[in-house]
Amino acid sequence: MKRIDFFQNKRKMITWIFAFVLIIIILFSESHWEKISIFSDIFFLVGAILVGISTIGRLWCSMYISGYKTNTLITIGPYSMCRNPLYLFSLLGAVGVGLATESLILPFIILICFLIYYPFVIREEEKRLSQIHGKEFQNYCRKTPRFFPSFSLLNEPEQYIVVPKVFKKSLFDALWFIWLFGIIEIVEALHEWRIIPIFFRLY
Repeated sequence: MKRIDFFQNKRKMITWIFAFVLIIIILFSESHWEKISIFSDIFFLVGAILVGISTIGRLWCSMYISGYKTNTLITIGPYSMCRNPLYLFSLLGAVGVGLATESLILPFIILICFLIYYPFVIREEEKRLSQIHGKEFQNYCRKTPRFFPSFSLLNEPEQYIVVPKVFKKSLFDALWFIWLFGIIEIVEALHEWRIIPIFFRLY
């Protein structure tokens, strides 16, 4: 249990460090694809779509787990389609932000880092849930995919009780990708006005 708690506590710190490094790269870089407007426009559009899906999806997930996380096993809503929908939507948002830089390198780096780090995080969390919920969680694992959703399994109640105080905090967290999207546009304008120097180009 101590090992699981250690990685739970360190996860946010690692995420913030990774986000800080990406922001530094974005601040002092420019996309090579800006020279070919059709490609840069496509990257930006796909990024906007992914960030939109991510934000709605994260809010959807947060509505179900706000005030219930860990102590109650949530198996309805997005959690009826896969066991880790919040991480799935977070990945889509992170890749979308990467594409908003109109490059391919950043979304690729984000995807690779996610594939290396988060499977381990998911396994540790599943160990904790298995310890808490026992057979109930094992049955849930048998019928519900770990990451890629099965839309045919979707099960939503007509009504659901939400804890407002916890959900308000989740609203703040869910909007991060939209804010990052806006920050990227501001940085691009600052590059054009030569306020922030460009040290290298990203493909």
